[in-house]
Amino acid sequence: MPGKPRSSKPPVRVVVADDHGLFRDALRILLERTGEFQVIGEAVDGRQTAEVVERLQPDVVLLDLLMPDCSGLDALRDLAERPHRAHIVLVTATIDREEIAAALQLGARGIVMKEAASGALIEAIRTVMSGGLWVGDTAVPQMAAAPVPAPARPRSSQAGRGDFGLTPREREILTAITEGMSNKDIAERLSLSEQTVKHHLSSIFDKTGMSSRLELAMFAVRHGLT
Repeated sequence: MPGKPRSSKPPVRVVVADDHGLFRDALRILLERTGEFQVIGEAVDGRQTAEVVERLQPDVVLLDLLMPDCSGLDALRDLAERPHRAHIVLVTATIDREEIAAALQLGARGIVMKEAASGALIEAIRTVMSGGLWVGDTAVPQMAAAPVPAPARPRSSQAGRGDFGLTPREREILTAITEGMSNKDIAERLSLSEQTVKHHLSSIFDKTGMSSRLELAMFAVRHGLT
């Protein structure tokens, strides 16, 4: 299994949220034997996840999408209202396009399928910890050569231009999106209000014809807009 050598750096502190005990145990063993990670807490549903994350303040949360009572998406909504700095990675057996978009908009930084090789999960955690996005088995910055949806019906007369009519501020925000930053983080970086960031994002979506943060990040890398 891929893994980095043990180092003197403190381990990445992880919370595992999944309703299957055997899966939580397997993740704990997988992560801790690398020497990079320490599982400091577990949760069995979305509601408990938010409480554990707020209490323990981990670096990373590995979150199942399909859990009883309170789903992974519900947990993301709850976490958005709580103080934490965790990087959230969905680890799920199934997910559709709309759920991917919703998860990223709610603050998830990675999505890994349960059927993926163990090395993909390790790399996903490393990627989100370094500020990137991870979807499936690929980091978003590595998707530059992948096909990216082109805007079929540009909603702005500027969309035919090489820069798609984006202002310098919009390109700053687009760069932050490719780095996996939330609206709150973007606002702090650029000394803006979150509402202003949302306004700029709406304009960016309109000019590029994209409909989700993931598509936007891929589009930006593909067209050299960052």
